Amino acid sequence: MAKPTRPAFDPLDVAESNFTTYPEAFRADNSRRWNRRLGEHAGLKNFGVNLTRLVPGAQSSARHAHASQDEFIWVVSGEVVLETDEGAQTLQAGMCAGFPAGSGNAHRFVNRSPSDALLLVVGDKTTPEEITYPDIDLHGRTNAEGRLVFSRKDGTPY
Repeated sequence: MAKPTRPAFDPLDVAESNFTTYPEAFRADNSRRWNRRLGEHAGLKNFGVNLTRLVPGAQSSARHAHASQDEFIWVVSGEVVLETDEGAQTLQAGMCAGFPAGSGNAHRFVNRSPSDALLLVVGDKTTPEEITYPDIDLHGRTNAEGRLVFSRKDGTPY
């Protein structure tokens, strides 16, 4: 779909994709998460906005924490379980969560309900960025071009 010629658009007109840049070993876990990249569609440069649909059993991502980027999530519809370092918390439509840069609080959202859930995910694009994944052998760091590059925790590339 072409970029809108006016600032307003219907989010449902933005194509949905389950593409992930995760290494092959971790892609299947995110194959049931669908994003509409609203910020990209609007031409935003400083922060991202995604409308993320989690089908039953899906996760938003592997549990992770950002060193430099803030992240904010609003549950638009449905119900999800937020998993953080503090444990699990059920969030329903209308609830939100925020993760300040550098907090170290690893998080992910899992849909354990029988229906789809929609999340509005907003995050800034500060670089350099480093992302830790405490539950799997994965580490992310932005390169000189600002693209996220993954390695194992010992630094060896995927």
